[in-house]
This record gives sequence, C-alpha cells and structure tokens, in this order.
Amino acid sequence: MTTADAILNGIGAPGVLADLHGQHPSGGTADHEAWEAPAAIGHTGTNPVFPVDTLPGWVAEFATAVAEETQTPVDLAGCIGLAALSTAAAGRAIVQVRGTYTEPVNIFTVVAMPPASRKSAVFRAMTAPLLSAEKELKERTAPKIVEARLAREIAAGVAEKAKQQAISSQGAPDKVADASDAAVAIDQITIPVEPRLVADDVTPETAASILAEQGGRLAVLSAEGGIFQILAGRYSGTPNFDLFLKGHAGDMLRVDRKGRPAEHVDSAVLTLGLAVQPEVISEIADSPGFRGKGLLGRFLYSLPPSNVGSRNVDAEPVPDQVATAYGERLQRLVNALYDWDDPIRLQLTPEADALRVEFAAAIEPRLHPRTGDLGHIADWAGKTVGAVIRLAGLIHLGSHPIDGYRRPINADTMTAAIRLGEYFTAHALAAFDHMGADPDVQRARTVLDWLQRKKPERFTERDAFTGLPRGSFRKVTDLRPALEVLESYGWIRKEPPRTRRTTLQHHKEQHVMTPPATLEKRLYRIAEAQHILSIGKTQIHAELRAGRLQSVGTGKARRIPAEAIDAYIDLLKQEAEGDA
Repeated sequence: MTTADAILNGIGAPGVLADLHGQHPSGGTADHEAWEAPAAIGHTGTNPVFPVDTLPGWVAEFATAVAEETQTPVDLAGCIGLAALSTAAAGRAIVQVRGTYTEPVNIFTVVAMPPASRKSAVFRAMTAPLLSAEKELKERTAPKIVEARLAREIAAGVAEKAKQQAISSQGAPDKVADASDAAVAIDQITIPVEPRLVADDVTPETAASILAEQGGRLAVLSAEGGIFQILAGRYSGTPNFDLFLKGHAGDMLRVDRKGRPAEHVDSAVLTLGLAVQPEVISEIADSPGFRGKGLLGRFLYSLPPSNVGSRNVDAEPVPDQVATAYGERLQRLVNALYDWDDPIRLQLTPEADALRVEFAAAIEPRLHPRTGDLGHIADWAGKTVGAVIRLAGLIHLGSHPIDGYRRPINADTMTAAIRLGEYFTAHALAAFDHMGADPDVQRARTVLDWLQRKKPERFTERDAFTGLPRGSFRKVTDLRPALEVLESYGWIRKEPPRTRRTTLQHHKEQHVMTPPATLEKRLYRIAEAQHILSIGKTQIHAELRAGRLQSVGTGKARRIPAEAIDAYIDLLKQEAEGDA
C-alpha cells in the first residue's frame, strides 16, 4: 500500500467514494434488494394448537366435537374443559410432590379471542354439566336444610322455655344449667349451606363470602372479561387482588366485614376460566397492580388464531353419545369428590417424578434474566413446573373419576401435562408480548414506527433520538438496546465504523408487492398513534378534544393522519423550547 493510499484510508476516502458510487467498502453494492425480509418484532411464528389428545378421552372427544359444531379453535373448548375439571376437583385433591412440597389442582386460565367468535356457545356446552351437578347437589341438600332449620327452631323454643324457667326460679342453679345447655344446643345445630360450584362476574368481596360458605372452594367461569374490571376496582375504586392471589395458591384467607363475623378459610381454592377479547389482555397489563402483585403470572394463557370468515356454515353437530358421556362423567366426578373435606393426596410414580425433574431442569436456564428466552416473563415462567403438576393432577382425576385417589399419577399423565405446559408457555410468550412485557422490544417498536413514517435512507443514533417523540428515551445511549433488537430482526444494518451510521432496510418485497399508493401508511388508529407518541389513553383523547392533535372520520371510526402526528410532535418541541 502506498503512502497516498494510507492517507486516503485514514481520512475515510474509500467510504466516501463508495457512497458516491453506491458501493460498500467491502466491494459489494448498496443494493437494498439483497436484504432478506425482516422478521416480525417480538413473538414470532404461529402459536401451537391446543394438544387436545392430552386430555382425558371423554373430555378430548367432547371438546373436539364442540369445536367442530361451533367452528371455533379447539383451544377454547380445551381450556374451558380444563377449567371444568378444576371446578370439580379443586380443594378436594392435592398432588404430593416431595417432602412438604404439594400443589393444589386448581388453575386460572384465560382464552383471548375476537368478538363474534362464539365464546358463549362453547362456554355453555363445556360448563352445562357443572350447573346440572350443582342443581342435583342442591336438590340432595334441600331436605337436610329443611330438617336442620326445623331442629334449630325447636331447640330455640326449648331454650326460650328453659330461660323463662330459670328466670322464674330466681336463678336456681339447676334451672340456669338447663337454660345454658339449651342455648348451647342451638349453636350445635348447623344448617347446611346450599351448594354452589360456579359464580360469574362477582366482586372479590362477594366471591370471598361465597367461597367461605362453600368450605373454601369456588369457580368463576365467564365468557366475558368483566371480572378484570371488577378486580381493578370498578365498584370499590380500589384494586382488590387478595382473594385471587390466595385462592390460586391455596393460602389461608381471613375476611373482616363491618357488622358481621369475620370469615376464615384455612385453604382458599379458586378456579378461574375466562374468555376475553385480545384488547383486554393489553388493558389489564396497564392496570395498576395486576403484574406487580403477581396476578398475571398465575394465568394459563391461550391466544388461538381467529377462524372468522373461513368457518363451515354447515358443521357437524356434537354426537348425542359424546355429549351424554361428557355430561355424565363430569357430574360423576363432581359427586365423587364433593364431600371430600380432607383433600386427597395424589402421589407421583418414580417415573413421573423423574419427568418432572427433567422438565424443571430444562426450564431453569430459560429463566435467566439476560440469556433466557423466558427471562422477561419469569414471574409467569417460574410457576410453569407447578402448573404442569396441577395439570397432571387434573388429567389423572379426569381419567379415573371414581378411584383416582387409589392410583398414583403415572409417567404417561406427566408427559401429557408437560405437553400442555409447553403449549401454555408458547402462548404466554405471545400474551406477554401483546402486553408489552419486554421493554427493549417495546422500545424497538417505537423506533420502527418512526423509521416507517420517516423512511430515512440512513440515520445516526442522534437522528433517531432527535426525531422520536419527546420522552421516548432519556438519552441517546438508551436507544442502543432498541437498535440492537431491530438489527437482530433484520430491520436495520449497522454500517462499518467509518461512518458510524445505521441503514434502514427497504427490502425487495415491499417495493414489488405493495402498490406505490400504499407504501406509506397514512392513517393510524387512535391506539396506534398513542403507541407512537408514547402517551396514555387519557392524554391522547384530551389532546384530540382540545384540537391539538388532528383526526379525520372514516365512517364511524376516527383515524389520525401521519402528518398530524408529525405536527403534534413539532408542537411539543416548540413548547419545550418555549419553556426552556
């Protein structure tokens, strides 16, 4: 190399010439068509389909038939089928894992599906036998309630008569003793509570009272997401998660009420089976306390794809014998377990326990906060092994509804539960991605929104920091993790150190497949604009009402033009400069 070449290299001349001629210093051309299509940021790929064959045969057959008749993903019927098993067994059985470690068999599950997905029809089909069993239990208990009430009234009459005799005798010791015994006899007569297995969208206070009356057991099953709004304090104004946190773990619950005796439950066991719209998943993540208190980490999530628009309008109905078998066996399970006050202790075979240990060992490194793919949802993933054990208990009891307490949980059952655990893990990643659980991914999306609107050929970190909405990043270096995410997904590429610039990808498919008129997104939904601007729902609606952020009408909906977003950002910058 000559002295002149060395000097030119030192001042970056080859890079400048390469830019002028559209070439990279390495000799390749700066041809954007060479870029591969970028991957979607965050959770990628298709969520796995619910492994319905892991369920007890009679549950699997009915869930599959209901999914066919209603033309819904089998995930919905499968998850509600698990919730139905939990309703029957929760509080009546626990899994003895090792030493003092036990797991109850209740679960919280939530399925997110769009409107018009026939959630209610699936719920009715899967939970109808529970309501029938509840009705049968009420009919069976009704004579006992009448008898106990009558006995109590008679005892009260005897006690009143004994009291009057004690008064007439001017406190004769034998008469006072008779009166005291008669009064105690009243309290010894317990009136049975009318059985209740299922509640709908009840307040936490009401649910706690019902659960206490029912011996610490209750299921909340609903095809709507109203329970989340209730938990967030719709009626009380204050979030109340205590029952649901303790009810998942099976902890002691004490509820103090003004003017009423305190309600005490040694082991509160709650089942939740819900179907909500996907937007609810995002909303609860933003609600105070839902994640910080640990509630979101207790749900088994399912986000099946919608098949609306491709459904068979003449689907096969559920065969009568399949529906009958499901109804009879689920009611049989309820009846077999209902009177168990001391929970059954289910044991694991050595082979099943070995599978549990192997699964736990595989999960552990994935929880690492920096290197694990589950690190950002460790609050959920840390409970995966426990969830698998609970699922194993439910599958076992469903497979052996009469004599399950006599049999240990075997390796096949544990294998099925692990498959379900892997399914729910994949869907939890999608759910928490929907919630914005990974801050670097969320920030990367913010940067990508700006890049797609501005479409710079090249940009520096400073360019991005200056162009992004105020408050998106505190300092320039805070951008780097987001840029690294974009680079890893193929959206941008860092140029050689000579320029210290980053190039935005314009991949071939975008130019070839998309008509020129639609290359640039021009209108944004309010929620999208809220995300781009990094402001809250209340603020964006206030700005719209004040006219500081412009919108246009598209039928019944309103959209925000891209130029209106840019104008609003400019307005914020002008106000910031004025304040300075």
